[in-house]
Amino acid sequence: MPAFAHVTLETQQAKPGSTYKAIVRVPHGCGTEATNVVRVQIPEGFYNVKPMPKAGWTLETVTAPYANSYDNHGSTVSEGVTEIVWSGGELPNEYYDEFVFRGTFAATLEPGQFYFPTIQECANGEEAWIDVTGAPGAEMPAPGVELIPAGAASH
Repeated sequence: MPAFAHVTLETQQAKPGSTYKAIVRVPHGCGTEATNVVRVQIPEGFYNVKPMPKAGWTLETVTAPYANSYDNHGSTVSEGVTEIVWSGGELPNEYYDEFVFRGTFAATLEPGQFYFPTIQECANGEEAWIDVTGAPGAEMPAPGVELIPAGAASH
């Protein structure tokens, strides 16, 4: 189980081919500074991404072509959101908050960990939660979800 001090995802499991609501939990700032930008990278294999606007924050998305095309209810999707940026807000170090987006995992993805590298920016620094190695005790692990086989029960 991830330590509370890390940026994490609320829902820890999903299935390839399923829609997923990602709730990114940001539990603190950079040292004692407030977080004022949250950037989430959207990896290949997660498409049809729609971020949730957040009161007091400016929402931007970066789009680009995908390496692969995906079927979205009979339509072919070949480009989409590759990064979500919430900026201009202020999350004091003493509080936590959640940043939400949804999308679909490609049915072709293999079971295993799927990561959403996330960067918190503050006035004088950043916390880069981008380690996707899955190594136990990683200092700055990216928030991840375990993709489980389609027939498996999720928690």
